[in-house]
Amino acid sequence: MKKFLATLALGLAAFGFAETSFAQAASDAASAVVEAASAAAPAMEAASEAAAAAAPVINKGDTAWMMLSTLLVILMTVPGLALFYGGLVRAKNMLSVLMQVMVTFSLIVVLWAIYGYSLAFTEGNAFFGGFDRLFMKGLWDNVAGTFVPAATFSKGVYIPEIVFAAFQATFAGITCCLIVGAFAERIKFSAVLLFTTLWFTFSYAPIAHMVWYWMGPDAYAAADVVDAMNAKAGFIWQMGALDFAGGTVVHINAAVAGLVGSYMVGKRLGYGREAFTPHSLTLTMVGASLLWVGWFGFNAGSALEANSFAALAFINTLFATAAAVLAWCLGESLTKGKASMLGAASGAVAGLVAITPAAGNVGIVGALIIGLLAGFVCLWGVSGLKKMLGADDSLDVFGVHGVGGILGALLTGVFNSPNLGGPSAVADWVTVGMIAPDAYSIASQVLIQAKAVLITVVWSAVVSVIAFKLVDLVVGLRVTEEEEREGLDISSHGETAYHR
Repeated sequence: MKKFLATLALGLAAFGFAETSFAQAASDAASAVVEAASAAAPAMEAASEAAAAAAPVINKGDTAWMMLSTLLVILMTVPGLALFYGGLVRAKNMLSVLMQVMVTFSLIVVLWAIYGYSLAFTEGNAFFGGFDRLFMKGLWDNVAGTFVPAATFSKGVYIPEIVFAAFQATFAGITCCLIVGAFAERIKFSAVLLFTTLWFTFSYAPIAHMVWYWMGPDAYAAADVVDAMNAKAGFIWQMGALDFAGGTVVHINAAVAGLVGSYMVGKRLGYGREAFTPHSLTLTMVGASLLWVGWFGFNAGSALEANSFAALAFINTLFATAAAVLAWCLGESLTKGKASMLGAASGAVAGLVAITPAAGNVGIVGALIIGLLAGFVCLWGVSGLKKMLGADDSLDVFGVHGVGGILGALLTGVFNSPNLGGPSAVADWVTVGMIAPDAYSIASQVLIQAKAVLITVVWSAVVSVIAFKLVDLVVGLRVTEEEEREGLDISSHGETAYHR
């Protein structure tokens, strides 16, 4: 523009108009415009730079890590959890467990796309999200021609929201699949699917919203908006509870539903009189191993970035699980005289469960202690506590996921302390300042953790009782005695896992 105006003025002078008032006026005007443009240029450039800085930029490395983490969680569900559970039941029910896990996971993924994601991760109230993402609408910005970015835990760092939605879909799927282990070998397939739909809608989605929904770090732009942003977050998030990857949302939530189901469906025929031994510990060990591998995506992926907190969650998942395996084996040796393969596999899962809420929230020593305690405490959970409860929790869902989840959630409040090697928690999201060692109160944080646990237990229990009752009225919960004796593989699916 400047070059054009200068050329215009020179051209007018060349044709003899320079001496005229018109030429002089044009020349003066051109000079004024050039000067104005020159003066405005820095401001325009600054505005352009500010706009560019404000525009969210998708981080390719974080995006790649989150897609890999999503695949790892699918691996830990199908086939990991399916094989782990399948090997623990009797041969005549193997196929039914595989079906329940695979179909339940598929059902939840579809429901997540339709309405689950919206209920869990959009703004609504403190307990439920809204309907802005029904059928995943709004994830593509037609005006900008880009996919909508989703916030992580670092200011200015984003991943595509479609990746975040996919990652969280796998969490919802495996949570619902965990429940089926509590009443395996005697429930109707239709009852599993109907209950899962109800429980997912009224327990998983709201608990996920309460624990994990917030406005993202960039929303905390100044001190005067902090209260408003906090008020839009989930109820348990507002309390300040720490749950890195799902101690409350996944494990305690599912375990309580499973325990309620084991009561309401009733005990298996012959329970307490017959030996219900696992038909294939080989498959159980393979399943447990796949769970351990997949859990790295589950825990480390919950950092939402390929950063130091993901690395911390990664190494804690490794160390805590190994410690739990050793502790469970030691506990069995002391109480039964022998360490078993079933115990080692169960110990691995116990360690994985307990470290889940703590993965990126505690130091390495804290993770080792959590793993060791989980091995011993969950061994008691599947033996002593199970007898006290009197429930036929077929595959010890509550003994491992409930007890381990509660233990991990409470100890997160202890070992998050910077005085015990933990990374502490964010005190101020405006500056992303952490709680100082002298200001961290273990007692206060543990109390907050306990409140979060209690809310999850009560919420899941109430929803589960109502859901199981409705399912019983509509389709019935349990197969007939004849079908149970024949085995659910044949009676429910007309197939068998093994040909004899």
